[in-house]
Amino acid sequence: MHETPKNIGLIEIKNIPLSEIVPYIHWSFFFMAWRIPGKFEGIETVCDCDSCKTGWLQKFAEEEQTKAAEAIKLFKDAQAILREFRDKNVLQINASIGFYPASTNGDDIVIFHQGNEYRIPTLRQQKPSNDGFCYSLADFIDPKGDYIGVFANTVLGVEAFAKAYEQKDDVYSALIAKTLSDRIAEATAEWLHYQVRTRYWGYAPHEKVDYEEMFKVHYRGIRPAVGYPSLPDQSVIFDLDPLIKFNNIGIQLTENGAMYPNASVCGFYFAHPQSKYFMIGKIDEQQLTDYARRRNKSPEEMRKWLAANL
Repeated sequence: MHETPKNIGLIEIKNIPLSEIVPYIHWSFFFMAWRIPGKFEGIETVCDCDSCKTGWLQKFAEEEQTKAAEAIKLFKDAQAILREFRDKNVLQINASIGFYPASTNGDDIVIFHQGNEYRIPTLRQQKPSNDGFCYSLADFIDPKGDYIGVFANTVLGVEAFAKAYEQKDDVYSALIAKTLSDRIAEATAEWLHYQVRTRYWGYAPHEKVDYEEMFKVHYRGIRPAVGYPSLPDQSVIFDLDPLIKFNNIGIQLTENGAMYPNASVCGFYFAHPQSKYFMIGKIDEQQLTDYARRRNKSPEEMRKWLAANL
């Protein structure tokens, strides 16, 4: 049994200020989305004067300076869109977090809420991780009794904003807005996780804000998202609706388990001190059949959801 969350049940947080979220944006991933990979440390300090830009660019090897110059322009244009988001009050950032008693039955996570049991089967690695162990997310829940968190967050309003730019044939600005909204959604997930660790669950109440350490995941606990490597079955998202109530914060689920708006994130919180991220990778027919049984679905149906893991 790990620390009891300070709040049991569902908590909705609406209209999160953009100013709270911006410091949590991981700009390297923003640049990667524009196919400008690399670390551009100090880019936020570069002003608009030529001497400042030249001085910063000279920190890079000559063959990297063209890429760095592209990053400066993109960053400045993104900052302009961020100012529009703020000044015109374009975005609404919402989130839901829920904390529930949980245990395990084999590789199934069992969540208890209002007299009901919500069973979340998990997959197990068949190729060991670097430490020689084959992980399942169920390993991070005490079978004798524990707690688990569920979360979802979304960014509303960017679609209409981007469409207005598209109608003016400014596809570039529209794309920046959409890419930014994706990064803001991920930044909100990072911000929310910090709030969970220090406040709502409170198992790390004295953790200090250090953005670089956060980006390196140097903190206790994980937040695996539905559809990501350790939780590749996107259909699990439908089982979370009673626990997270997507519609209440403006998220709609498609028949394929995708979230709309696209700038949305959903997953679990694990507080186990040894919890870690991992990739399930490939699974064999035996595990597929067993997993389908535990999901109360046919192996044929699960092939659709787990095609990348077969």
